[in-house]
Amino acid sequence: MKAWWVRPGVRLLAAVLLPLLVPAIITALIWALPGDPSEIICPKATCSGTAELAARWHLDKGAWSFFVQWVGNAVHGDFGNSWRVEQGLPVADLLVDSVPVTVKLVVLSLIPILLGVVGAATGLLPARTDGLFSAVGLVPALVFSLLGSAAIVVKFGAGAFDSEANLWRLVVGAAVLGFSDGAFASAVSGVRGVFSAERNQRYVSIAILRGERPLANMLPNVAPALTGQLRARILHLLSGAVVVEVVLGLTGVGDLLWSGTLKQDFGVVLAAATTFACFSAFLLVVQAAVEVGVALHVRRAPVLADVARVAA
Repeated sequence: MKAWWVRPGVRLLAAVLLPLLVPAIITALIWALPGDPSEIICPKATCSGTAELAARWHLDKGAWSFFVQWVGNAVHGDFGNSWRVEQGLPVADLLVDSVPVTVKLVVLSLIPILLGVVGAATGLLPARTDGLFSAVGLVPALVFSLLGSAAIVVKFGAGAFDSEANLWRLVVGAAVLGFSDGAFASAVSGVRGVFSAERNQRYVSIAILRGERPLANMLPNVAPALTGQLRARILHLLSGAVVVEVVLGLTGVGDLLWSGTLKQDFGVVLAAATTFACFSAFLLVVQAAVEVGVALHVRRAPVLADVARVAA
């Protein structure tokens, strides 16, 4: 049998390695493209000073040197300057503007999902509604986003990008993320399945006979599974945020990643992708912390029971 600390330990190790692995893979892909990276950014036929630019951006000494330099600077919050998206502007400034938009989008989209999870866990949301939510979830985020964008343009006309319209874009984007591509339906059915399986355990029947609430008894045991499901849902939302932000015109990290990819702005792509990797790493740390907390609770439970027996 595995030691209780193995799984959270692996997650913590993955959380440390992920923000390094993602830029390493992107760096390898940059050097796998046909031609020299510096000539892709600044072709010699149309651009002078290619060698100088390559030296300034650490592109002249190979992939490993570039990767080490970039990671070393990124640790100190220096992601270099944008090459094409916003030429000359620090990429860190672009992230400062973009990250809050994506965070707001994902947090707002989590609200209906969390309400659905609570409803499924407590039984307030009946199982007969699962078919309806599944049908809604079959519609891709792209389709919902296009419909939402068209509705906003019709509603606001020439002011489609003023502050009120942008608020509507954020709300519509959150609704799209929350319900499209099976996000809401999967969350509800996943939680319902976990609790349905746990209710069949013997300790739950004993708890009910004692007059205890079954949910309070089940929660510590299902917490790791629920946390894993929540992490998967948030990653699903983050991936969908790229499509939603691009179509609805939200200037988040997903839109920044898309713009950097289209314009071959490798510095922006590296920073945006690594930001997503850091989000994922943070979720791994949270899941590991929950697993450690539950394991310690389970290990202490027999001792607490003995104390209560002696006190009685």
